[in-house]
Amino acid sequence: MGLEGMIEFMMDEARKARTTDHPAAFPLLELSRQISLLEEGNDSMPELHRKCPVLGITGPGGSGKSSLTDELSLRLLDQNPDIKLAVIAVDPTRKKTGGALLGDRIRMNSITSFPERLYFRSIATRGDQPEALKERIKSIQSVLQQAGYDLIILETPGTGQEDSSITELSDRSLYVMTSEYGAPSQLEKIAM
Repeated sequence: MGLEGMIEFMMDEARKARTTDHPAAFPLLELSRQISLLEEGNDSMPELHRKCPVLGITGPGGSGKSSLTDELSLRLLDQNPDIKLAVIAVDPTRKKTGGALLGDRIRMNSITSFPERLYFRSIATRGDQPEALKERIKSIQSVLQQAGYDLIILETPGTGQEDSSITELSDRSLYVMTSEYGAPSQLEKIAM
């Protein structure tokens, strides 16, 4: 499909998701509080009445996921002045310290270029089991959809062949890899 094809597809999906009765945007502070409550285990969220497309970006650590997310965000927002974009960047929690670097922001220049139309949220895996993390991400996506975002980009931490849950959390998945990823059959093993 290529990068241009992926961008065009996601923009078509975002345009379809827009309605004339576009919900009022949550104030940013309230949106952040809602997501923090979800991360802390408060699952009493209002029912979702709106859905927007989700693009999942995954791949091994160091393959360029954050750089690609930033470039996609910059281009989408620059070429489509009427859309709002949300990025959820998931970073692994370190076993030794229990903390997470949440370093995806370092590569995100688009945050300062479009602060009123781009919401960026870093979340840590917190050592969650895959199912618990998946449910937490789904809840965050629901809040962002209800808040009126037109497209959500979900960036996962570095993955191995055992992690294909991105396909369950997104409408389209993009696997980013380095040139030495191996044979094309490797992608089949991870359902990409």
